Amino acid sequence: MAGIAVVTDSTADLSPEQAAAAGIHVVPLYVRFGTEEHRAGVDLTTPEFWEHLLAPGAPIPTTSAPSPGDFRTAFEDLFAGGADAIVCPVLGTKLSATFQSATLAAQSLPDREIHVIDTHSTSMSTGIPALMAAELVPAGASAADVAAAIERRLPDIDLYIAVDTLEYLRKGGRLSAAQAVIGTMLSVKPIITVVDGTVTLLERQRTRSKARARVVELIAARPLERLSILHTPTSTPDEVAAFRETLLAAIPGGVDADKVTVGLVGASTGPHLGPDLMGACFLVRA
Repeated sequence: MAGIAVVTDSTADLSPEQAAAAGIHVVPLYVRFGTEEHRAGVDLTTPEFWEHLLAPGAPIPTTSAPSPGDFRTAFEDLFAGGADAIVCPVLGTKLSATFQSATLAAQSLPDREIHVIDTHSTSMSTGIPALMAAELVPAGASAADVAAAIERRLPDIDLYIAVDTLEYLRKGGRLSAAQAVIGTMLSVKPIITVVDGTVTLLERQRTRSKARARVVELIAARPLERLSILHTPTSTPDEVAAFRETLLAAIPGGVDADKVTVGLVGASTGPHLGPDLMGACFLVRA
């Protein structure tokens, strides 16, 4: 079907260049530093977000979901621009009210074809489904077929991230206080993943380097079709390049170069993960 638009939310961690190149429309979450509220990726870029977060004495930011009206405006603009249908993979429903907002917006336009997809995850584990949907559109599939194809592949998408602390996840309500306490015992470096739509403490390692090496082992345990490496500005370019090279060398069969991305965690997910992280979201080869 011609005129299928793809929409996602800003937790997908797509850079503006990625989103524009793929023709993906991003609805921003709201980010608050104290009393200051910003729209992620609109009036608060990813570099600006990290500059705020890393400033001495900066408060831990909070996020809130887009409203149904935000999604409805995006949907109506796309239909007014010639879209016939919309496919909309968004942040997992157990992590945010974003899915509910998108669903309510779709229901408020009953005469329009809108497929809202709960990715059950976050960051590029939402970005990857959006990119896959955008790639399916030129092939001539219907919007229903595109949505069904994405739904089928969701179980093949996973993430492992080594974080420096669980404090941001705890304060953001994305991790239980009990898990956060366990994660900070003995100053260990936690590895997190998403299980059944919920952020979960997977393992603890003694040092940052051991945690990152373990992330490589976990990701490289299966052949991969796509790989999205994530980091923060606190990692040097050399550290990021070394992690990328080590990971790609360990993946069975490698990954096609055009299916590998490297990017900063954005302003919508960064408030919950904090600085000094390294990891990746990925799609297991079918």
